[in-house]
Amino acid sequence: MRGGWQGDLWHCCLAQALVGSENPFSLACERRQAPQDTLYALALRDMERLRALFDAPLPDADAWPLLRDFHHEGRCTGDGALLTELAAALAQADCPAQMLARLTDFYRTRGVGLLGLGQVFRAESAPGGARLTPVEERLPVRLGDLVGYEKQKQQLLANTEAFLAGHHANNVLLYGDAGTGKSTSIQAIANEYAAQGLRLIEIYKDQYALIPAILRQIKSRNYRFILFLDDLSFEENETSYKYLKAVMEGGAEAAPENVRIYATSNRRHLVREIWRDRSDMEQDEGMHRSDTMQEKLSLVARFGVTINFSKPTQKEYFQIVTELAKRYPEITLTDAELCAEANKWELSHGGISGRTAQQFINYLAGKSENA
Repeated sequence: MRGGWQGDLWHCCLAQALVGSENPFSLACERRQAPQDTLYALALRDMERLRALFDAPLPDADAWPLLRDFHHEGRCTGDGALLTELAAALAQADCPAQMLARLTDFYRTRGVGLLGLGQVFRAESAPGGARLTPVEERLPVRLGDLVGYEKQKQQLLANTEAFLAGHHANNVLLYGDAGTGKSTSIQAIANEYAAQGLRLIEIYKDQYALIPAILRQIKSRNYRFILFLDDLSFEENETSYKYLKAVMEGGAEAAPENVRIYATSNRRHLVREIWRDRSDMEQDEGMHRSDTMQEKLSLVARFGVTINFSKPTQKEYFQIVTELAKRYPEITLTDAELCAEANKWELSHGGISGRTAQQFINYLAGKSENA
């Protein structure tokens, strides 16, 4: 069952239709501008008809009563729980006016349509532009789950909170060694602030041409959007970074104020440099190679905040291991034993990193459970 709906599935279907309807009235309510004019009168008339649908008698079919009181042990997503709660609130309203008041309150606090119920999205090409698809199976990670990197997390939080408050905020680049928590930090931000209207749209490297179409869909909505570019980097012969620069600073049309780009990269300067880029002696069609290097490096300047996630020292690595182990009661090794085993693990599993530490702890936890 979609989203793990419970209770009266007929009411849930009606609630889904109301929440998914992006129309002048619902969008005005989403922007905290609930109309009190002809739109409101029309919406109230619609609610009178919906009241009759909510109160529709049960058919004689044997299965129908089961669907009007449905319960199962399956997974219930957060979105499904919201729909179930709204459906019950609308059904319990005393009159159409109260139903409309509860619906408009939902629009103001939760939003409308796909962007209202979803929190994290992926983009795909569609006729005439781009289509956003909600990511339902997400890691429930929070920033507190990432051990260490407190200064880096605070920088990320400060910029994100300023963005959500409507203050000046920057595009953010998280760079550094692999496995240090860059992508996890951005995913955690999406989970931390979804209830405050933050939405995350993950865009892959071959999808940058979709960004203008995505911006057209989201620029007038009452949410704050992070375009998440994971593992951002360019090879010497790639030129799509020029397109990205224009998107970040706006061209003829200013970049939307409710959109920021958060990117991760293992490269500080994003574009791979070669030695000849530094030589003014070589020219290619009249252009100095050093000019080419500056053009490449200028992409980083579009990120007002750059945060370094460097590989932990061995001491920090051991701290991460011992802190993670406390979350698994089945792991009974002493700190000294943990560090000794963690040292053996990292030597044969990719070196020191937060990811290696988590993999080691997963191994120990699984081993303890099977003992």
